Amino acid sequence: MKLIVKIGKRLLAFMIVLYIAVCAYLYFQQENILFHPTKLSSDYEFDFKVEFEEKTIVGEDGTKLSGVLFKSENSKGLVFYLHGNAGDITRCEKDAYVYTDLGYDCFVLDYRGFGKSEGKIISQNQFYSDVEIAYDSLCKSYEEQNIIILGYSIGTGPASMLAAKSNAKHLILLAPYYSMIDMMNNQYPFIPSYFLDYKLKTFEFIENVKSPISIFHGDADEIIYYGASVKLKEHFSSKDELIKLSGQLHGGMNQNPTYNRWLKKNF
Repeated sequence: MKLIVKIGKRLLAFMIVLYIAVCAYLYFQQENILFHPTKLSSDYEFDFKVEFEEKTIVGEDGTKLSGVLFKSENSKGLVFYLHGNAGDITRCEKDAYVYTDLGYDCFVLDYRGFGKSEGKIISQNQFYSDVEIAYDSLCKSYEEQNIIILGYSIGTGPASMLAAKSNAKHLILLAPYYSMIDMMNNQYPFIPSYFLDYKLKTFEFIENVKSPISIFHGDADEIIYYGASVKLKEHFSSKDELIKLSGQLHGGMNQNPTYNRWLKKNF
C-alpha cells in the first residue's frame, strides 16, 4: 500500500512539473506559436501580373515594414488587406487579384518579421500600432469612404480595431476569432489564459464599428471554429451580417464562390 502511495505522489509531482513546464513554454513562445512568417531578402524583387507599387511603412520605433499596393486599371477605392499568421505578401498574390478584378486597389502589409519587413512582433500594442500607422499612410491617398478594411484569420483582430477607429466604407472579416482567450479556451482549456499577452479581443471592437460589417466563415474551418463568428454576431448592429460558407475550410476563403458572388453584387 505504501509503495502505491509513494508511486502516486511521484506521478502527481511529475504531472505538476510537466504542467508548469508546458505553461512556461507557451508563455515564452507566444510569438512563435501565433506567428509563422517567411522571410524575404531586402533586395528581393516582387513580380506580380498587375501593376504594383512597393511601399515602406515606418513604425513608431523606426522599424521599416514592407507593403505592396496592387493596382487596378480604374480604381474605385482601396481594399486594406491584413493577412493571416503565416507566409508573406507573395502568398497573398491571388487574394489581391480578387479585389483588383473588382476595380479596387489592394494594399497588403507584411507584419514585422514577415517578408521584407524588419524586426519581430513582441507585443499586441506594437502589432496594432504598426497596422494603424500603415492604414493612416494609405488614407493620404484614398478617401476613407472608399476604403474597405479586410482582415483574414489573425488579421481580423487588428482589422476590427482599425474599423472601430475609422470611417471606412466597410469591414469584411474572413474566419475571425472572438478573441485569443476564447481560442485558447476552446483548444486548450487546461491552460490558464491569464498569462496570454495577445488577447486580441475582436468582440470589443465590433460594437464600435460605424461601417457595415460582413463576416464570412466556413462551417468546416479546422483552425478557427465557426462558433467564434456566431459569438461575434451577438455584438452586431442591424447593419451587420454573418454569412456561413458551407464546407469551407480555413484556407482559400478569398476564392470561395459564394463570397465572390457577394463581392460582385455589393462592390
